Amino acid sequence: MSAHQVEGENAYSDWWAWEQAGHVKGRSGLACDHYRRFREDFDLAKQLHHNAHRLSIEWSRIEPQPGRWDEEAIAHYQEVIAALRERHLEPIVTLFHFTSPKWFSERGGWQQPKATEQFGHYVERVVEALGSSVRYWITFNEPAIYVYQGYVAGVWPPGQRSWPAAFRVLERLLHAHTMAYHLIHARLDSQGFVPLVGFAKHMVVFTPCNPRSRKDRLATWVRQSYFNSAIAESFERGHLLPRLQHLLRRSIHRRYLDFIGLNYYTRDFVHFKGWTWGKLFGEVCSLTHHPDAGVRNSLGWEVYPQGIYQCLKQLARTGLPVLVTENGICTNDDGQRTRFIQDHLAEVARAMSEGVPVLGYLYWSLLDNYEWHEGFVPRFGLVEVDYATQRRRMRPSARYLASIAKAGQLVPGNGTAE
Repeated sequence: MSAHQVEGENAYSDWWAWEQAGHVKGRSGLACDHYRRFREDFDLAKQLHHNAHRLSIEWSRIEPQPGRWDEEAIAHYQEVIAALRERHLEPIVTLFHFTSPKWFSERGGWQQPKATEQFGHYVERVVEALGSSVRYWITFNEPAIYVYQGYVAGVWPPGQRSWPAAFRVLERLLHAHTMAYHLIHARLDSQGFVPLVGFAKHMVVFTPCNPRSRKDRLATWVRQSYFNSAIAESFERGHLLPRLQHLLRRSIHRRYLDFIGLNYYTRDFVHFKGWTWGKLFGEVCSLTHHPDAGVRNSLGWEVYPQGIYQCLKQLARTGLPVLVTENGICTNDDGQRTRFIQDHLAEVARAMSEGVPVLGYLYWSLLDNYEWHEGFVPRFGLVEVDYATQRRRMRPSARYLASIAKAGQLVPGNGTAE
């Protein structure tokens, strides 16, 4: 899970301000009230035989004003990590999951020259507070998605639509990752504790809308090169974006990654749109009448289990261990969720049987939560949340995944919600 999506009342962040300004369908408000109910939620995870839990630290709670550290918030996250450890749940901590302090954004966010330095102070404070109680660190969640949504599509803060700004921000994020990697290792290695530091990479399987169209194939290749290959494989091969390749080779290298996280949900069919820079990435064509499209989730994303196998095989070329940091489905049909889990885990097992070094699998998400500009309508959770009462209810799919976690192997699932 991520802090802003579940904790509630995250009033010092840029996303909270974005919501109050009316840019989204709904405001996060109390969300899942996880900030107060975290022990109850971790008890559910333990009952479901989970042995790890991914969470994010909310920077805007830790540093609500520049240079002012909230000791109560820091103590809270220490309690959160301790609660996970008490339940034998391995904490997997994300330092930046799309949200920034409001003050940071007001100063220019990731476009300002001091952004990396300011992020570094936050990282130092968190690592000092949590120390060797955390082994797995994720510096950034889905940097390419964050950049695209906030600086190209303009639907997330800061709401810009500028390719030059997008590349400036991506460069800063990559530099910030390298800096954070060194900070974490410098502090924890000196204590005789070896952390594992990576980032979570969102990947989509791209397919030409019309496989016979050279233009559709070109647009598909461009999308694949930017969204999937640029960060994960830029140090191994050339691609369409030489400037991006150059900055990536300077900023991301195997020696600055101990593992790579994979967030996988779907595949897209790509249609050529035009020859100008923004249009060269093509557009996603409708699945409604596409003959090859499978079933979809409630957001219209195709359910394509083979895609997680393809992404794992691609990431295996980096030589890095891979942690599936997100994989899940939003649906009101819990039988569909059970089938999703069964089919995707079968593909993960297939990749592992072929030598892909998979560290683990994390379903997204434990709870229903606030899904950014989509609001509260999408239901991703293994556990249903009644937002009016904050009541939790385990779904049958949660118990199915629990049976796999308990057995340590795939077990049959009938895909029903009995």
